[in-house]
Amino acid sequence: MKKAFLAVTVLFSLAIVPGVIGDLLQPEMVVDVMEVLGLPGYVLTLVGLWKIGGIIAMWIPKMPRVTEWAYAGFFFFDLTGAAWAHGASVDYAGIAPPLGVLALGAASYFLRRRAEADTAAA
Repeated sequence: MKKAFLAVTVLFSLAIVPGVIGDLLQPEMVVDVMEVLGLPGYVLTLVGLWKIGGIIAMWIPKMPRVTEWAYAGFFFFDLTGAAWAHGASVDYAGIAPPLGVLALGAASYFLRRRAEADTAAA
């Protein structure tokens, strides 16, 4: 179970990285999307930094509360927020990518819980 968790969590982390790069470097395409969504550009830097913190927090061993907050941040703020913002601005094609990454994150979360339970039982 631990190998599955590690594999999915690596994929999830790698799926977040392009968003981090876009948020921090703010290429014209990303800024244009933010304008379409009606969000201020300065949010990008903050969200990019939060994503870096979240990725790091997910990999910190023996700090379950920090890990839970990292997953919650990705699920409830970053990924569902992105999907909602795209839907609310009638950019329906933009809904699927964050939900796909969300599915990877959910798999990582539940596999982590399972691996921790297996370790505790052993």
